[in-house]
Amino acid sequence: MSSIFFPPPIQKINSEIAHSAGVDLYVLRLDLMHPWVNGNKWFKLKYNLLEAKQKNFTTLLTFGGAYSNHIYATAAAGNLFGFRTIGVIRGEERLPLNPTLSFAVKQGMQLVYLNRDMYRQRNTSALEEYLQQHFDEVFIIPEGGSNLNGVRGCMEIIGDAMPTAGYAYAFDHICVACGTATTLAGIALSLYKGQRAIAFPVLKNGAFLAQEIESLLTNYLASDLPTPSNYPASWELMCDYHFGGYAKVNDELLMFSQQFTEEHGVPLDYVYTAKMFYGVMDLLKQGFFGKGDSLLLVHTGGLQGNVGMEERLQRFSKI
Repeated sequence: MSSIFFPPPIQKINSEIAHSAGVDLYVLRLDLMHPWVNGNKWFKLKYNLLEAKQKNFTTLLTFGGAYSNHIYATAAAGNLFGFRTIGVIRGEERLPLNPTLSFAVKQGMQLVYLNRDMYRQRNTSALEEYLQQHFDEVFIIPEGGSNLNGVRGCMEIIGDAMPTAGYAYAFDHICVACGTATTLAGIALSLYKGQRAIAFPVLKNGAFLAQEIESLLTNYLASDLPTPSNYPASWELMCDYHFGGYAKVNDELLMFSQQFTEEHGVPLDYVYTAKMFYGVMDLLKQGFFGKGDSLLLVHTGGLQGNVGMEERLQRFSKI
């Protein structure tokens, strides 16, 4: 199943800020694995798709907002691997479809809309039973691929994603943007002793994710799923770089993202990676990391969302 994906390269960032801090800075380019199913989205989908195939399901059903990277990736993955897909979208239908949903439909995904009150019940057994009855036999993947299958896949980001023997030992800190905490949990379970995972929540008041992370780690270790370690590596949340909340941006973030891309040739998505990269560079200026430390920043993809975000920003600028 993984044979159609390119091994993600590791790119060194020659930054004056990092140089002044005495830190080596690298980026794991998960965005280059596949044109449509890339970033952490593939790792969170992989074992869900395998379970669905093993149980002879032919239809995947999942949830997301109108600009969801997860909806985009699930639609593409379903098409690639022979699944019918249904996307349950938060909110009312708006035509014409935005680029994310238009792509999903072209990949064969059926879109179903739920008002926001019903959408909040997406993780309840009552709504799951309703969807199973309405759509017959479907394999349900939670929003963002946030389940133990997703954690299992994300354990492979640092290991299998870096084929060079011993490369993982080279990094003291692994930095990643954080939405559902699934990626952070998987990374924390895969690191070596002495390494640390640092997550940058993209939601306002993201400290609540600590409880989500602990729950995912506890539940995973209590399951019979494989793990290279009986305990997670140390991890930390940096909650001050959300820029107002999920999918919120301002001119400072946009300018940073554009300048970083121009200087280093690494495009950033505004919702996730731009906020994490900004946070890392700010912490470097503050002397947060020790001299001689080596940082690996995980690029979690999501660049497709920039098209829709830029369209929204252009509309708001005309009001």
